[in-house]
Amino acid sequence: MSPDEKKKNACLLAMEYVKPGMRLGLGTGSTANIFIELLGRQVNQGLDVVCVPTSVASHDLAAGLGIALTTLEQCPQLDLTVDGADEFDDDLILIKGGGGALLREKIVAKASQTMVVITDDSKHVDVLGKFPLPIEVIPFGEASTVIAIEKVAASMGMKGRIELRKSDGNTPFNTDSGNHIYDCHFEALKQPRQLATALNAIPGVVEHGLFIDIANVILIGNSEGAHTLER
Repeated sequence: MSPDEKKKNACLLAMEYVKPGMRLGLGTGSTANIFIELLGRQVNQGLDVVCVPTSVASHDLAAGLGIALTTLEQCPQLDLTVDGADEFDDDLILIKGGGGALLREKIVAKASQTMVVITDDSKHVDVLGKFPLPIEVIPFGEASTVIAIEKVAASMGMKGRIELRKSDGNTPFNTDSGNHIYDCHFEALKQPRQLATALNAIPGVVEHGLFIDIANVILIGNSEGAHTLER
């Protein structure tokens, strides 16, 4: 079974969490896109929901499918967010941000009563870090910010490349909020909670891709369907 088919199995199970009248957060990325497409089909069959997308890309996809959209300014509290993950462990700690929307994804998830994560079994790891940790920084003073990140990593015994994400090989990737992303190849994040606290203390860091104590349920697609990991 292909990874996309496994993801679809997780998305089909996620649809069971969606109830009429809900206010939903829509994630960003390839797995979230599958869910949005499934949701669009249900909306076209009469499902009444209103959604807050976490990126311009998700907004455009959902709008094209006829899904009713709003903003957190208009609807600051949500019932449910459904989003993917680049990596997760048994404690339901996630690495997110491969799609470049980690800041808005975290804001929307924290505004939701429940976060359901849709993924496949290839993203399950014993120790986080195989997937590079994205860190979103403001462009002003970013060289100093990177040095501060390097010092934090060194203090925790972590080494690895810290690379500016680029959109076409030369131009820095810009998030929807106008920031840059550095992908940190630390390989193993043995102290994710301590790392998150240290990164939050760096002034130039806008947000990082560690989602800790945010996901309530992870739906893991596999060749037989999907199974559930709960906090």
